[in-house]
Amino acid sequence: QVQLVESGGGLVQAGDSLRLSCAASGRTFSSRAMAWFHQAPGKEREFVVVISRSGGSTVFADSVKGRFTIFRDNTKNMLYLQMTNLKPEDTAVYYCAASGSGGDYALINEYEYAYWGQGTQVTVSS
Repeated sequence: QVQLVESGGGLVQAGDSLRLSCAASGRTFSSRAMAWFHQAPGKEREFVVVISRSGGSTVFADSVKGRFTIFRDNTKNMLYLQMTNLKPEDTAVYYCAASGSGGDYALINEYEYAYWGQGTQVTVSS
């Protein structure tokens, strides 16, 4: 069992930066791929970025390439999302997710994630 708690969301202006954190409980954090998804008002939840369990592989959604960075600290059971040059279209609830299976893969499909945080709101004003 893995419990995830996101933090760091808030209201920022376009062009600003923000760092989200995800604290994970349990002893299996380092064996799981970790990802961020987001859900904008009225839209379905979408993939943002994933990092493999070792941190050696990452995959980004096209919309955030060059602006967002993901990294993890397996010694502290922490996942981070560094967001720069934020845009109003980045406004969404951001969710941290842990994969349900092992393997050192960068998984991008929602169904591959068994554990989810409660989400943290990011609002970017123009």
